[in-house]
Amino acid sequence: MKSKITSLSKNEDFKSILGGKKISNKYLTIFFKKLSDKDYKKLNISFVTKKKIGNAVKRNKIKRRLKNIMNQMVKFSKIKLNFSYLFIAKKEIINAKFSDIKEAIFKDFKKIK
Repeated sequence: MKSKITSLSKNEDFKSILGGKKISNKYLTIFFKKLSDKDYKKLNISFVTKKKIGNAVKRNKIKRRLKNIMNQMVKFSKIKLNFSYLFIAKKEIINAKFSDIKEAIFKDFKKIK
């Protein structure tokens, strides 16, 4: 089953997820929580990159990489769709290899299960 990735849009959802559980690694912090009004056939996920990380080109590159990793994760592994996720990137993610970021995210999602 291919699930569609949707992003969070309401400010209340962001605040609610920030109050939930979190997992951190060298490249990013993942917040996750169950939301009551969520569609369970879609993956609710948002990517946040702060202006301190770099200019718009660098921030968008990071977001594209993270979206690509999540699309691969949805295809190849079972991801819990009952959670909503918020990814906040750290400065170390700019110079990191794609494979290193992917490996770190896969390890973190094994902890969530």
